[in-house]
Amino acid sequence: MQVRKMKDTRVVQTDQVLINDLNNYHTLFGGVLMKKLDACATLSAGRLSRVKECVTASTDEVQFIAPIKQSDSVCIESMVTYTGTSSMEIFCKVVAENIVTAERKLAATAFLTFVALDENKQPTPVPKVIPESDEEKYLYKTGKERAEIRKMKRHQNKELVARLTLEKPWDQFSREDGEVIG
Repeated sequence: MQVRKMKDTRVVQTDQVLINDLNNYHTLFGGVLMKKLDACATLSAGRLSRVKECVTASTDEVQFIAPIKQSDSVCIESMVTYTGTSSMEIFCKVVAENIVTAERKLAATAFLTFVALDENKQPTPVPKVIPESDEEKYLYKTGKERAEIRKMKRHQNKELVARLTLEKPWDQFSREDGEVIG
């Protein structure tokens, strides 16, 4: 069984916050941050799996802790913290740093799940990870519980999807004779 050190999957990306990235509160759009998280996590997944293609299977949650302002740089650190057979849990930590004062704050955290794919676009096995630092050990130790929660949520989502309709919402409000209800 292949194993890799967790630190070997670590990716750090730092960006300037630009005016086009801001919402009407003059803070970074959550969606812009999520795009940055996904891009960083993709690289961590590739560093572990060493395959051509890793796809995002889910984003468990993004915890927005503090706003990121235009005067900040945004630094995203990602690493693989737990693995299944072909899936990888990737933890992302977001640190905002005020460019003028050098004040740093934890701005967000997130867990994403990626799956490694072979040349036929089928899931392929990934190496296990070995934690070394205290932070890595904690994330690894708590990874199995998060994996179980994800499994339960996948089951719940399958039940939800089975009950969803593909009808256009406006079609639900008309009768067969053409009269609109409501």
